[in-house]
Amino acid sequence: MTDYSWVDQPEQAGVRDLLDAVSAVDGRPSLPDDGSLPGEFRGGDQLLAVRDGVVVGYVGLNTAGDAFGRLVAELVVRPADRRGGIGAELATRLLAHVGVAADAEPGDTLRVWAHGDQQAAATLAHRLGFRRAREMRRLRMPLTDAVAEPELPTGIRLRAFVPGQDEDAVIEVNRLAFAWHPEQGAMSADDLRSDEAESWFDAAGFLLAVTPEDRVVGFHWTKVHPNVDGSPMGEVYVVGVHPDAQGGGLGKALTLAGLAYLRDRRGVDRVMLYVESDNQPALAVYDKLGFTIWDADVQYAR
Repeated sequence: MTDYSWVDQPEQAGVRDLLDAVSAVDGRPSLPDDGSLPGEFRGGDQLLAVRDGVVVGYVGLNTAGDAFGRLVAELVVRPADRRGGIGAELATRLLAHVGVAADAEPGDTLRVWAHGDQQAAATLAHRLGFRRAREMRRLRMPLTDAVAEPELPTGIRLRAFVPGQDEDAVIEVNRLAFAWHPEQGAMSADDLRSDEAESWFDAAGFLLAVTPEDRVVGFHWTKVHPNVDGSPMGEVYVVGVHPDAQGGGLGKALTLAGLAYLRDRRGVDRVMLYVESDNQPALAVYDKLGFTIWDADVQYAR
């Protein structure tokens, strides 16, 4: 028998064991190497499915919502317990929890992530009245060869992020560059300071593009995942350019500079990134650099 319950503070070890099992099969979520939970699995409302004392399913509901006020949820089921109705029960209880009636017209007040774009998730989403609303592609490329020298616009130089000094300036650029983005556009200076406390944060790999007056006009925030399929993998975590500085090649230069840092300073031989499927300018840049599609994550809306 499987027990379902909404909790405020789930026992972390049980959820981490579940996520370890999911990540081993699905390749995500990316898990901190200190045994803690990823940020998207902390806080909010949390629904557990427990069988024989083992967490076999989980829903994490971000009650703060995305940049456009939509509730966003993560739903995962232990691989060994899939195809047994746990995912459907979790999704049904989630809809009831947020007050979406089973016969409600399709809308966009709740979104649920399905990682890996699996057919089982698509089938369940269709059955429960969700529609495919967003596709986040994951790209990758080898990083064994030397990276081309970045060509910075005239008067622009690169320097490393300085904790305690640059948060507000970076967030302002981020706000303007990602006003359209559901997650990135909502990032605050406090969120950034919180990330600085994470074990993966590397200020030297957080590259800022600045004017002669040291005004931040762009950034490339890199990240290294310690264990992806058995070895470290770099990530083009966020590249943001102030609207006033867009169109002059700064985004490409920042990307190249970050790739060189990951290869030459961090020693990784492969790199990945996430990009929206409808962001054609970014996809074109990454295609020219040699990135290829790895897989995709999908948000279903209700």
